[in-house]
Amino acid sequence: MTSPSTTEDLLRELAPQVLAALLRRYGYGQFYLCEDATQEALLAAAVQWPADGQPGNPRGWLVAVATRKLLDQVRSEQSRRQREERIAVATPQSELLAAAPDADAPPSTDDSLILLFGCCHPAISTPSQIALTLRAIGGLSTAQIAAAFGVPEATMAQRISRAKQALHQVDLALPTGVRDRLAPVLHVLYLIFSEGYTPSDGDAITVPALSDEAIRLSRWLRRLLPDEPEVAGLLALMLLTDARRPARIAEDGVSLVPLAEQDRSRWDRAKIDEGTALITATLAQGSTGPYQLQAAVAAVYDEAETMDDTDWPQILGLYDLLELAAPSPFTKLNRAVAAGLVHGPRAGLDLLDTLQQDKRMAKHHRLFAARAHLLELAGEPAEAAKAYAQSARLSTSTPERRYLATQAKRLSSGVEPMPL
Repeated sequence: MTSPSTTEDLLRELAPQVLAALLRRYGYGQFYLCEDATQEALLAAAVQWPADGQPGNPRGWLVAVATRKLLDQVRSEQSRRQREERIAVATPQSELLAAAPDADAPPSTDDSLILLFGCCHPAISTPSQIALTLRAIGGLSTAQIAAAFGVPEATMAQRISRAKQALHQVDLALPTGVRDRLAPVLHVLYLIFSEGYTPSDGDAITVPALSDEAIRLSRWLRRLLPDEPEVAGLLALMLLTDARRPARIAEDGVSLVPLAEQDRSRWDRAKIDEGTALITATLAQGSTGPYQLQAAVAAVYDEAETMDDTDWPQILGLYDLLELAAPSPFTKLNRAVAAGLVHGPRAGLDLLDTLQQDKRMAKHHRLFAARAHLLELAGEPAEAAKAYAQSARLSTSTPERRYLATQAKRLSSGVEPMPL
């Protein structure tokens, strides 16, 4: 017999392959039917395999069952007879008996990539890209995705539905230059991880289901594209960052613990070792991109035994490179903090002043939190307290808002500054 946990892991791995096989045969115009048929096949496997044993060709079994389910769906819809005829014509008679298009063929890397690139197509909005990727590639239910993002299930269902409809209007062939279209795919995976590690809204400090799924999908993408350094860089960044997750939550289960105060013995050393080895090997290849540079920064943080041991000059140098490779206001913000710790808080504050002109950052809570930190280091507790309070008002995350308000109260009460 197959254990339920093993079955679940295998089904999550095979789900996009099965869906891609059906879409390759019947086209993206049948996305709804192909996805429904795939989900029914996965459900059948989840019930049968633990009891009856795993078949010799799990993927072939799933494709065969999904194809039968697809044909059953079409036949049952009398008002869609034209679609039935189109699918019947596309399916050889021999396969109608076996109902297994390409069931015995090995999974196609191109098929899987086309599906992933399709979910992240630039014609689809970023929120819809994320939702569709989690649904079609990750295998999460609409209810699970909605819960992770804290929105009603009906809202998420509409978002996914719009994304599927948009797929009918775009060219889903794998681009000749994969790297040219890789950026939105990596961006979507990064956003999924970020929302899991630091939710932008709500009461949760972390949503492990999202960050774990982003890591799993990044591992899967790296197997498909083993020679793409930015894929490896993104995976390394996720591993090195997620390694700190156990220490981000206080013993009360609801309070946020910032990096400077974390118990580093609770960090996941296996993830740190894996991420460090991966980014070290990738940087040695000589083609350095933004995700690799961010992973290098994360590795420097993770290698330090204490906050005081952190190699801030190295981090500042990496942010200098990152600002050249992929300039963004958040990179400037992080660079300003690093500059303040290398050259003195006033140098960092001067750099933060330049961000006040950026409309994206002028009212962002992280700008005020960074300013508060540097003001406190500069010996200006009253101004720091004001900045912490403003940051708390702007934050939409309950744990962050609570932490920032606590810092504002601490400084307003004349309590000694917390050590770096």
